[in-house]
Amino acid sequence: MPSQANPQLQPRQSDPAPAPSDRVLARLMGLHPKSIDLVLDRVWRLLAQLDHPEHALPPVIHVAGTNGKGSVVALLRAMLEASGRRVHVYTSPHLVRFAERIRLAGCLIDEAALTALLEECERANGPDPITFFEITTCAALLTFAREPADVVLLETGLGGRLDATNVVDRPLLTAITPVSLDHQSFLGDSLAAIAAEKAGILKPGVPCLAAAQEAEAAAVLDRRAAEVGAPLDLGGRDWTWAPDPAGGVAMDGTAWPAPALPGDHQRANAALAVRIALALPDGLRPGAEAIRAGLARVDWPGRLQRLPVGPLVARLPEGWEVWLDGGHNPAAGEALAAVLDGWGDRPLHLIAGMLDTKDTGGFLRPLVSLAASVQTVPVPDSAAGVPPETLADHARRSGAAAVTPRGSVAEALDALGAVTGPPGQVLICGSLYLAGAVLADNDSPPI
Repeated sequence: MPSQANPQLQPRQSDPAPAPSDRVLARLMGLHPKSIDLVLDRVWRLLAQLDHPEHALPPVIHVAGTNGKGSVVALLRAMLEASGRRVHVYTSPHLVRFAERIRLAGCLIDEAALTALLEECERANGPDPITFFEITTCAALLTFAREPADVVLLETGLGGRLDATNVVDRPLLTAITPVSLDHQSFLGDSLAAIAAEKAGILKPGVPCLAAAQEAEAAAVLDRRAAEVGAPLDLGGRDWTWAPDPAGGVAMDGTAWPAPALPGDHQRANAALAVRIALALPDGLRPGAEAIRAGLARVDWPGRLQRLPVGPLVARLPEGWEVWLDGGHNPAAGEALAAVLDGWGDRPLHLIAGMLDTKDTGGFLRPLVSLAASVQTVPVPDSAAGVPPETLADHARRSGAAAVTPRGSVAEALDALGAVTGPPGQVLICGSLYLAGAVLADNDSPPI
């Protein structure tokens, strides 16, 4: 491919200096013994204490799905901002700093405002149990209610039906990106069960725009939409897109340019984002030129991102390329493999680190056959990280021939730097938490 331009609360040696908000966030982590606990009772209680900010939000576009949620949100933000709209955005997880999760009218929330906001929510909650994601979601809704904007882009964290973001009675629109297997221990072990959780964001009378789905997931969305009376605009049935000969996206007789995010999976995300943008009401709908500008300028770090310079990149000889992607489930592995298969002009080397909650074999299987080498590394500061030796065994069982466990990404890059032969391409992949650590170690701000 031609060149082109983790929520860890305790900073590592290479991370930015601790900020006041880090101390508050660390305290919030101790309010509930479980990191994930899917009920909404605690959220409703705290929102009531905060005088129900969810009732005072600008118009909301609520986005759920397995893969592509963040990319669709980033694409929509770029299109809307190109049309001059003020846009609030809530996404998760972050890569380096928590402030990445909350964007106020085009800017990341500043440190002083974030600290004050978190402390306010901490006081309102008191000692009552609440999860980290729940209280920080309430904090985002509170600041969104106070700061004027034209629209709020709200990304679910996990699932949808019982996700902490699912507290807006009547969003402007809902959207569902492709549904696939992930987080089975929380959402169910079948595609239908997971789709049912994602479909929990559908609301009576509120249009839902969905990407094309596997038949099992599509049937669930159809059924839920009929039950609640939500008009469903389903990709592959109600609308379609096709690759444009020039590399863009063709829809309804219009050719849109390719998004700045590489890969056919990102063209699919762009098609859904365009469909959503065109479905917005007068006064909010971006014009064609703004949509084109948004596609051209969109930025979403950690998703097949080229790292052109930095301390980690400098460990390799001149001519090598380093790419970074946080995808971590089988569908993400297949999407990445489709991109990598088209590179082909130089050797590909994988550096992979994953969490033990993920389907490691399902992610690695499509990728390892394309790689000249695979090196496995730990996910820094994560108790759930798969040990490199164990992940190396998974890679071998997935078909990898040359696999070596390493102690860090830096060690893996040093080993590649000693390889003789033509310059190669390196893909560091397998976890958003690993992606965040790499960005911090490479002095590459994620935003």
